[in-house]
Amino acid sequence: MMPQHNRRVTVDRRQTRTVRKAVFPAAGLGTRFLPATKAQPKEMLPLVDKPIIQYGVEEALAAGCNQIIIITGRGKSAIEDHFDVSYELEKMLEDKGKRDLLKIVRQISDMIHVAYVRQKEALGLGHAILTARELVGNEPFAALLADDVIDAKVPCLKQLMNVFDEKQCSVIATQVVEGPAISAYGVLKAKEVAGSGGRLFEVLDLVEKPKLADAPSNLAVIGRYVLTPTVFETLSDIKPGAGGELQLTDGLRALLKREKMYAYVYEGRRFDTGDKLGFLKATVELALKREDLGGEFRKYLKNLKL
Repeated sequence: MMPQHNRRVTVDRRQTRTVRKAVFPAAGLGTRFLPATKAQPKEMLPLVDKPIIQYGVEEALAAGCNQIIIITGRGKSAIEDHFDVSYELEKMLEDKGKRDLLKIVRQISDMIHVAYVRQKEALGLGHAILTARELVGNEPFAALLADDVIDAKVPCLKQLMNVFDEKQCSVIATQVVEGPAISAYGVLKAKEVAGSGGRLFEVLDLVEKPKLADAPSNLAVIGRYVLTPTVFETLSDIKPGAGGELQLTDGLRALLKREKMYAYVYEGRRFDTGDKLGFLKATVELALKREDLGGEFRKYLKNLKL
């Protein structure tokens, strides 16, 4: 009989991969929010009292990621400052005895270990992901688009990671989008996995922003991904698409030829904060959920003459 210690050596390591790193592409110019984003990153626009990107970082931490990689560009230093220690501010708050505020400020800098990669040119989402290759290494990783703020009891990314733990394949977040709005998304051609209750699908193909008549389904791709490191190889191999950019969708389609991929219809409420109306909706609904603001804010809204 083989000794117990030798048996461990024969374990297939591919079945024990876990996700520890989360990548945040944040090099976009945020032109839809000009002039507010002329001198500050769109990721730093506040939803109530936290910048947009912090919601995503907190989600990644809650899902179990302990290393955050943020892809930045020119004019994005405010993101680095936000997650860094602010000695002067902390000293002032401590001297004035404002312990509650001091705790909040320190929680931000103590929250994570962050690494930053500079995307020198805005060459597409696929290129942004590719710039993280050296820091991610040969392991699976999460990618989160900060514009998609998702309010969920179980963090959306954690839901995807639960699928990854079982399947050991790339997993994409998806939601059902009906009607012409589907043309604003990447759309999946997919096959439902039996016994999943309509939540888990095996991905067969992806189409970027199709016309309604050409959409292969009503399953839209949302800004949460758990990806295997093979995606770096496919992103390196593909050619630039529209506008000379490397499209993540093209990289995922190439990945499909090499590995299985799944999509999960997550549970939760998504806000597209990259859109002005979506940003306003998120501000209102997240404020209403706050214990310190919700009651008074709800009274105010009820008294508005709309």
